[in-house]
Amino acid sequence: MTPPVRGESTGLFKKLFADHYHETTMSPQDAANSRPELVLDELDEKLDAFNALRKSDSKAADRILEQVGATDEVDRQIVLELASKRPLGHPDKFRSAHAGAMRALEVLDRNGSRGVKVRSLGPFTPIAAYLVQQVVHFIVKSHLRNVLNNITNLYNRREAACLPGAAERRDLSVARVHAERVGPGYRGNPLGFPTFLLGGAFLSTVVGGLQGLIVGFIDSVFGQVVLVAILFGVLVGMSWAVLKGAAIARRRIKLTVEQPLEALYQTVGRCGSPPGDQARIFALLAMVLLAVTWIVVPIALGVSLFFGQ
Repeated sequence: MTPPVRGESTGLFKKLFADHYHETTMSPQDAANSRPELVLDELDEKLDAFNALRKSDSKAADRILEQVGATDEVDRQIVLELASKRPLGHPDKFRSAHAGAMRALEVLDRNGSRGVKVRSLGPFTPIAAYLVQQVVHFIVKSHLRNVLNNITNLYNRREAACLPGAAERRDLSVARVHAERVGPGYRGNPLGFPTFLLGGAFLSTVVGGLQGLIVGFIDSVFGQVVLVAILFGVLVGMSWAVLKGAAIARRRIKLTVEQPLEALYQTVGRCGSPPGDQARIFALLAMVLLAVTWIVVPIALGVSLFFGQ
């Protein structure tokens, strides 16, 4: 068999790979026009149109919202955050806002539960001050831990959302490293006393002593009245301590970190609000405990006296 000459071989090769030659010799514009439509292109087009029209033409923006399936205010907020593609809303202010937030967290950690004072309660003043301080300490430490976790996650996610070579990537990376380094210092024990006090042996000793005390009082009407009065006083005192501690913690958190955190989240942009503290929850629990004390304890005393006669 006679082998094909050079020209015939080249022509045969071109025929076999005609499609490949066609694709590689097309201009970039022709290649873009010939490729199938991508979901990414369609999504970018809708989000860009919404971002451009949301202030100038609300009706047109609403039509785009309907196209993407948004039906209420939360859906609108979701689309708004998706349309904001910049990793930082105000990159020129981010470094300053980050530094201010880190400084505010440091100040709160050092002073949040320090120097708690209560009004004079006679011999019970030191006990009351200690209980209030423990409530403040727990709320402040829990808030610091929650805030640092939230900030670290936010920086990680925005850094991941940066395009390669984006100017914001370096600032976010440095800020994320800062947050990760200081994080362990804010994630310690939120309780103001050693955790072994909550262990089984210690609690068993305390419960055993209380049981012996109750058995000694419950045999007489007078003992029952004294026992209920003590229980009433303890529960009222606990409610007051929790309510007082929650108020102090809320005031110091608001004074120290609320505005710096708001400034940081505003600078990052489209990332929701900073995490709240637990002061309101503690205050609500204190009021519920106080209400239950005023209702349940007198009823329990009346029932005990009625059946004891």
